[in-house]
Amino acid sequence: MMATDTTRARLLIALLAALALVCALEGVAYWPGQMTWDSIRQYGQALSGDFDDWHPPAMEWLWRCLLPVAQGPATMLAVQLLLYWGGVLLLVGRAARIARGRLAVMIALGAAMPVVVVLMATIIKDSLMAGLLMLAAGILAWLPREGKWWARGIALALLVAAATLRFNALPACLPLAVALLPASWRTGGWRFAAAAIVPAIVLALAMPVANRALDARPSGVGLSLVIFDLGGITYHSGHDVFPPIAGVADPVAVNRHCYSPARWDPYSWWVAEPCPIGFDSVGRRFIATGESPYRHWLAAVVAHPLAYAGHRLAHFNLNSRFLVHDEVERPVQMRIPPNDWGYHLTPSALLTWLDRLARWSAHTPLGWPIWWMAVAGAALALSPAMPSRRLIVPLALSGLLYGLGYLPASVAAELRYHLWTVLAAMLAAVLTVNDLLTGARAGRGRTLVAMAPVVVVTLLCVVWRLT
Repeated sequence: MMATDTTRARLLIALLAALALVCALEGVAYWPGQMTWDSIRQYGQALSGDFDDWHPPAMEWLWRCLLPVAQGPATMLAVQLLLYWGGVLLLVGRAARIARGRLAVMIALGAAMPVVVVLMATIIKDSLMAGLLMLAAGILAWLPREGKWWARGIALALLVAAATLRFNALPACLPLAVALLPASWRTGGWRFAAAAIVPAIVLALAMPVANRALDARPSGVGLSLVIFDLGGITYHSGHDVFPPIAGVADPVAVNRHCYSPARWDPYSWWVAEPCPIGFDSVGRRFIATGESPYRHWLAAVVAHPLAYAGHRLAHFNLNSRFLVHDEVERPVQMRIPPNDWGYHLTPSALLTWLDRLARWSAHTPLGWPIWWMAVAGAALALSPAMPSRRLIVPLALSGLLYGLGYLPASVAAELRYHLWTVLAAMLAAVLTVNDLLTGARAGRGRTLVAMAPVVVVTLLCVVWRLT
């Protein structure tokens, strides 16, 4: 027994040392934190205290609270890394605690995937949300079926905080929130319904309540999705579904040159050649007529359902990296855009190699969100026969539902959007694999059904990229 305990302790120390080294290399290479155009705008609002809701005001408020500690992105980088690696350490520690050395190693390797490491060094709401969710998952792994109210409260607070960062965070947070409730609260139909409905309401209200509490000015950010969908419907149907725009005689022809299934940006004001049918012109038209943009959008969807479906599927195909030939977007960044404060990354061999590793891994299944969704689905299908189903089910559901949520509601195709889908599916997968390796049996039929989508998606992705 003593030898076993000693071996377990040595493995845990080795894994913790390795993860600490990865975290240190990540921080050094990307110091003071990889800022993007989005985070540059957010930092400006954090400095001024004048928030709008284009990007999550909750993140800007947190950043403002960190300013007395230090100016710039370094404090936010530290917060993201502490949340993320704190959650990873809890998961690895729990695996080691229950004598699952193989599982601890697999979790550590999955957490250190190059594309994940680089994205977690990027100051962006998706990375902050992933850090919060990872820490909540780590706490969940240690919880017994009942009791430990303080730990449950902390984990649920982390989920509410995550829900303030993205309008579509509910599918990611809700499965974990339900799993965090005591088992006795989830037994029986009515109890389970209440255990799902109450957290769903709280999580759904988290962002609007936070925005209101922080007195964030409405920016009309929702109009970006409306315009993108109207552009897609117009492109695929050949019928103009935009509101009349002054000076645009042939909206169908104009839109044909503006529309891209990858992103809504051509309709924005920040591109080099903004589309004449743009955010400002469409927004002014809706204000002038008093018509609701969302009612107009719904009427266009109802009138042209096939065109809407074609647009949404084409975008999701790119967004999820399914049937694509070329790089949709650079998966990670290695330069901070020009900014008023002179923040930049210092070129180094370490930065170059981490960037290369991240870009390489993004061109394998590790960087294909659609593949991870298939993996999450497989873990979910196998979960009834798995001893670790208490963790597998919420993690697989969280990753899968969050990833699928980008089918109806997305305006760009950056890989960072799927950071949590990748992580949640990875955790569900390694838990499932470990259960299978330690004797769990799912049955041939269930296994074939579970693995079929993974095999099909893998083959289609590979063949499409090679042709």
